[in-house]
Amino acid sequence: MSRPFVAVPAYALAEGRVKGWEFPAIGAPARYLEALHRAGAQEGVLMPVALDDGGEADDLLEHFDALLLLGGGDLDPARYDQERHTKVYGVVPERDAFEIALACAAIERRMPVLAICRGHQVLNVALGGTLLQHLAADGHGAPGVPGGSAMHAVRIEPGSRMAAATDASRFDVCSHHHQAVDALGDGLRAVAWADDGTIEGIELDGDAWAVGAQWHPEDTAAEDPIQQRLFDAFVAQARAGNQRT
Repeated sequence: MSRPFVAVPAYALAEGRVKGWEFPAIGAPARYLEALHRAGAQEGVLMPVALDDGGEADDLLEHFDALLLLGGGDLDPARYDQERHTKVYGVVPERDAFEIALACAAIERRMPVLAICRGHQVLNVALGGTLLQHLAADGHGAPGVPGGSAMHAVRIEPGSRMAAATDASRFDVCSHHHQAVDALGDGLRAVAWADDGTIEGIELDGDAWAVGAQWHPEDTAAEDPIQQRLFDAFVAQARAGNQRT
């Protein structure tokens, strides 16, 4: 059986971000791709492009089986009708537009979606939700600084897709974010929480498999079977649905 083909939107890397490269680059962190490979999928990295409407995003996804949304900088708060907090960083409006259009098109197609950290927030905003722009507590790790990751526990709702995927109800995760889901987008429900009440997992109601994780399962998936099982379940959904024409 052929490997499911997973769309992975890449993003711009500033000059000097990649050691030995003198110029800006576009890429995707290897850990996400390695987790997909272990699960039996093949990635197709999408270069960021300007999309005028959802139809263009739908055309881009036509030959893929699933969509993986990656971590990264903050979304522009204007996307959810808020003024920008002073702690918001790394906003790239073109990336916001690209990934929101892809998320909406994937959901319209009923294509499996796994959304991680920033991607989890993109999924929520794409469906009309809002974000907490800066968490007062520091237990989730500070992004973009050495030692900024934090390990903490999450509780999973029994009977949820995330519980079925991980086969667990509570486990430790690697986290580095300063924002979180606030008001849920249309059709989404919270299915995982940190001990401080922060929403750590969301999923779409209905038959379509769309799951968001606020933490970074790819960081520990090579050593932690629970985290790898999230990718395994995602790829299994991609294989079963097989959206390719």
